Amino acid sequence: MLTENKLLTDIWRENRDHLAEKEDLDAGEIEKGLEQGSIVLLANPAHPSVLPTLIGQPSRIKVNANIGTSPFINDPDLEIKKAHAAAEAGGHTIMDLSTAGDLDGIRRRMLREINLPLGTVPIYATAQEYIRRGEGPGRMDPEELWAEIEKQAEQGVDFMTVHCGVTRRSAELAGKSDRVMGVVSRGGSLLVRWMEENGKENPLYSDFDRLVKIALRHNVTLSLGDGMRPGATADAGDRAQWEEVVILADLAEYSRSRGVQVMIEGPGHVPLDQVPAQIEGIKRLCSNAPLYVLGPLTTDIAPGYDHIAGAVGGAVAGMHGADFLCYLTPAEHLTLPDLNDVREGVVASLTAAHSAELALGRTPAVRRNTAMSKARRDLDWEKMAALALDPVRVAKRRKDFVGKKECAMCGEFCAVKLLTGDSG
Repeated sequence: MLTENKLLTDIWRENRDHLAEKEDLDAGEIEKGLEQGSIVLLANPAHPSVLPTLIGQPSRIKVNANIGTSPFINDPDLEIKKAHAAAEAGGHTIMDLSTAGDLDGIRRRMLREINLPLGTVPIYATAQEYIRRGEGPGRMDPEELWAEIEKQAEQGVDFMTVHCGVTRRSAELAGKSDRVMGVVSRGGSLLVRWMEENGKENPLYSDFDRLVKIALRHNVTLSLGDGMRPGATADAGDRAQWEEVVILADLAEYSRSRGVQVMIEGPGHVPLDQVPAQIEGIKRLCSNAPLYVLGPLTTDIAPGYDHIAGAVGGAVAGMHGADFLCYLTPAEHLTLPDLNDVREGVVASLTAAHSAELALGRTPAVRRNTAMSKARRDLDWEKMAALALDPVRVAKRRKDFVGKKECAMCGEFCAVKLLTGDSG
């Protein structure tokens, strides 16, 4: 792939040593992954000061934070604060899913102020114009969608979710099935509506080569969206979902042959026992392309705590090959997340990612985990905070007893002190 993508080759050569050190991997191993398409390097040269970021194991499992305005809550300044909060909490990428206000202005500001790779869903901006005018999105002109994709690539967007696998066939299968939730993807539902009203195939599928050419010109990574993902655990693994995966596998192979980087987006709601088979099946069908999953959520009854449901699924998914975890927050299914929700969501997904890497025996995860254990043994609170996923939370919970060597749960009954004979 590197030979067909000069921009990618130049970015890799410029950042080769830094990325190898950051990921604790041999540079040759990373380069092999880039060539085969099992690793992608997010970095659009037009994004000022972007931090080139690798997605795809054996590089570290990464975490994405979704932010963006909605028709009910439209505060661009707050969304910028959320982006910064996500970065401070340890998130690796940001996706702007704004659907209200000046989308162009919000996106440009994020590209200026945030150095994490930025992802978008271009069809949102195209559909917004029709909805704002009181027209149905079924009237969307495909040329306007193509213009939006080109514009966002030129602006510096690093990766884009494009629902190319939402075809007339997959939509038909979803419609005929006994799905509880039907189509829950916003981009997927927009395209199903368009196909129904126009009697035509999804333009992102029928004219896919046009998309590939735009992506190649700007080193935009195509994140092939899961428009037929299950929105309820009862819907996981049906014909519509797997029909889409098979289509995405073909499109991924074509993209790589043209030098375009591609990720596959994975399931949303999946019962815990099905997560390994889903992840391994998608990875195998798609020739080990990086897999970007939303959770998966392993239960549907945890509104307010879906960041936990997603972390449970994310840890198992990471053990079985998922490369990129899209966070969920306590606001999922309820409202737009606030600043605290963003932090909670990032840390929950980082916990899942670390748990998976530890189970896989990845050296950086094992090293950090062991260091934390030793810091606890030594009652070294400063080191514990430094090693923790959320040092701020550690300091906050510790503050009332900062002068004590033990934690406030055990006090003088501290097992570590009793067994070491340290009574001082």
